[in-house]
Amino acid sequence: MKVRAITLGCKVNTYESEYILSCFKDKGYEITNDIADIYIVNTCSVTNMSDAKSRKVIHRLVRENKNSVIVVMGCMIEANKDIKLDGVSIIIGNKDKAKVVELVEAYLKDREQKRLLYENFDSTFEDMFITNMESRHRAFVKIEDGCENFCSYCIIPYTRGRVRSKNPDTVIKEITTLVKNGYKEVVLTGIHTGHYGSDIETSFPELLKEIVKIEGLERLRISSIEITELNDEFLNVLKNNSVIVSHLHIPLQAGSDKILTLMNRKYLTPYFLDKVEKIREIRPDISLTTDVIVGFPGETEEDFLDTINFCKKIKFTKIHVFPYSRRKGTKADLMDEQIPENIKKERVKRLIDVSNNLEKEYLDSFISKTVSVLIEEDKDGYSIGHTGNYLKVKILGDIKANEIVSVKIKERENLELVGEYEKDK
Repeated sequence: MKVRAITLGCKVNTYESEYILSCFKDKGYEITNDIADIYIVNTCSVTNMSDAKSRKVIHRLVRENKNSVIVVMGCMIEANKDIKLDGVSIIIGNKDKAKVVELVEAYLKDREQKRLLYENFDSTFEDMFITNMESRHRAFVKIEDGCENFCSYCIIPYTRGRVRSKNPDTVIKEITTLVKNGYKEVVLTGIHTGHYGSDIETSFPELLKEIVKIEGLERLRISSIEITELNDEFLNVLKNNSVIVSHLHIPLQAGSDKILTLMNRKYLTPYFLDKVEKIREIRPDISLTTDVIVGFPGETEEDFLDTINFCKKIKFTKIHVFPYSRRKGTKADLMDEQIPENIKKERVKRLIDVSNNLEKEYLDSFISKTVSVLIEEDKDGYSIGHTGNYLKVKILGDIKANEIVSVKIKERENLELVGEYEKDK
């Protein structure tokens, strides 16, 4: 039988789907990106729009695949536990994802809908272990689940539960296995990655100290980390270990102290700026990317201009801009002064323009410099990959995928760099 996964949302979902597919593959099932006998839909619920997209995918699959087994799981289900999904074979939340194969095989025997949902999450991490990631040249490793930040706009602490960490020995074993299987770059993922270890008497920096010792690991990337977790211990690890790439994704969400307070973020702009200055003392050329929500309830034009000016001051490499989306079940949904959609749309455009200008400025700083590029694909006569600081680079000619090569940057084409392969380096 053929199995296909459709993954919506974050890198944690990507990792989980990859694990589930590997379990099916181990049992003799065929993995496909085409028409399948079994569909796995790993949903997202970070915004109302994410919910709507998840529902749309599910309804289309049910309509077009009457005889297939359809498994729906993840955050959208957790946020809507009473959801009715006619035509869906198995419905689970964010627990029991490791049991999908046995749930499917039980369904194939009795053809009765399985629905496993719980009021509360266990305090233990649901172990998953992958040895390969199909069609990817960097491997994701999920080290943590859950979040306890309770930002006023976010439903995720309610859909993912409390912080739960993977055993550090298991993390080391998993990354070591992936490196032995040819992966040069590993990305650490989690819902609240930097809070790793808070439930098992260790810490994220302690884990990093062990990971960087793994022989053959050339690049270690952190998918996202909060500014409040960039403590002195973390900065010391960053300073002394070049295996950790010069790229950090640090969500800002707003550059106005008033809005940060309303969002229940755990810092104000002076704190954020101070941490960034310390990071740049260690890694002057580091790429710092971020997320910003515009149009949060109560955001005035002055507040929005504060965000624009703060982003320019920080000099982010790239800003992922999101219009505020009301989310039932969150405090922000009940706030007064909701911003009209046309104003949110206009502010998104303005901040994206700022982001594009900052990104071009950063990219231009690498012209005539030599950088290391992990080759990922070839397209239109170019080999394409990313640097450690996650700059996309095109190199004329055919270079073997999964190789890290030296490239001299010649020019910028919009938001991509074009370089020349330096074979002797």
